[in-house]
Amino acid sequence: MLRKIRITLAVIFWISVTALFLDFTGTIHAWLGWTARVQLLPALMAGNVAIVAALVVLTLVAGRVYCSVICPLGVMQDVFSWLSGRRKGKKFRFGYSRELRALRLSVLALFVIAIVAGIGSFVALLAPYSSYGRIVSNLFEPLYLWGNNLLALIAAHYDSYAFYSVDVWMKGIGTLVVAALTFAVIGWLAWRNGRTYCNSICPVGTVLGYLSKFALFRLTINTDKCISCGVCTHRCKAACIDGKNHVIDYSRCVACFDCIGACTHSAISYKFHSPLPAKQPSAAAAPAEKAETAGTGIDQSRRTFLSLTALTAVTAAIEAQEKKVDGGLAVVVDKKAPERKTPIVPAGALSLKHLAQHCTGCQLCVTVCPNQVLRPSTKLSTMMQPVMSFERGACTPWCVKCSEVCPAGAITPVSREEKSSIQIGVAVWEPKNCLPFTDGIECGNCARHCPAGAIIMVPNRPDDVAAVKVPAVNPERCIGCGTCELLCPSRPFSAIHVEGLEIHTTI
Repeated sequence: MLRKIRITLAVIFWISVTALFLDFTGTIHAWLGWTARVQLLPALMAGNVAIVAALVVLTLVAGRVYCSVICPLGVMQDVFSWLSGRRKGKKFRFGYSRELRALRLSVLALFVIAIVAGIGSFVALLAPYSSYGRIVSNLFEPLYLWGNNLLALIAAHYDSYAFYSVDVWMKGIGTLVVAALTFAVIGWLAWRNGRTYCNSICPVGTVLGYLSKFALFRLTINTDKCISCGVCTHRCKAACIDGKNHVIDYSRCVACFDCIGACTHSAISYKFHSPLPAKQPSAAAAPAEKAETAGTGIDQSRRTFLSLTALTAVTAAIEAQEKKVDGGLAVVVDKKAPERKTPIVPAGALSLKHLAQHCTGCQLCVTVCPNQVLRPSTKLSTMMQPVMSFERGACTPWCVKCSEVCPAGAITPVSREEKSSIQIGVAVWEPKNCLPFTDGIECGNCARHCPAGAIIMVPNRPDDVAAVKVPAVNPERCIGCGTCELLCPSRPFSAIHVEGLEIHTTI
């Protein structure tokens, strides 16, 4: 019964989190956005004390339930492991192995250092929830969108508009490669040996593992019933049960309860363990009990715990959607992103430093951006974190989707009214690309469409009123939305582009 409950809850969480990264309508987040916010690392980065405390209490009560139910990457590994077992026709294919403690602690130490130092790319690389988000948004989302477009095409043939076609595009080659490698490595490890990644590399698993050593409810082997047949050992995908010696490594046990159903002698149970110290044994029993305790490494683990508490095949890129311009002033070709001195980050990110320190690179904001403005950074120090560019759309003042879905607090919630007064960048005019200079004709597209009224057209020569007019930017009114850059007819580079601000201001 415990195993069935665990599987049911795990499937619900897994489907819910996956749906968040596949949703392009913006409706699912209103119902299931909480499943992203209850992930441990995003909650920790967001400073959500209530959720972090709840997950710690859950682990101290029931063990690593988080890893087997809530974490989508953990559930994905279970799916790979299950498929491998079905293919091989073997139910009992695992074996006990000793904990790779040095590796686990080294990775955790590097992870903590990266968080403190603000090395977001390393944090994003190891964060389990973020890794799963990148896998879904980069590998599975294109397939999902292509399927939707096929349904839209079929529906339109029958005069039905229940579906609508959406643009499919590759958001970043670097993130795609990282997602593909992560999927391949973790999938292969799970296919062969079950929860190897969780119990050897994942820093979240390491922290929760040492907490779970003190869980009130734990798996227990009844030595009177156990015949040391080893069935539980061969069913344990966490490789944490030494059936012959009746030892369970609770730091690696993910509370999947597979062993309970596998034991034909009912020798394994999930039961309460009192946190109170046991009665002192007699002098005769003391040496044997001391040897048994030493064998489990409880004292060493306690000291360790206290010291630690402080492409797949999808490679085809879809061309950018063509933009129509007023008056047909230039040939419509794909735009290229300018070389920005300072990157642009969304309103609500507060500053480049704040985003870098809090973002886990899960790509949820990139996925839900309706205007296709956000994309993963290619800079090494901030790789996989979101940056803005305006070749495909503009950051309209009335869209606050990214701030609504960010689970890590990297993009803080802002209202539409607040966003219209947050300055994330300033437009910069490039005369060498502007049509009045290149073709000697007036344009004014940037001034006509600026939602902030920050651009006006002025004579090219102040002493000649009849001279061709060129744009002039008022930096005190510009909010950096990128509408001017998007709608500029100059190609391949716009005659006006936005430079980001390191610290956002209010105008």
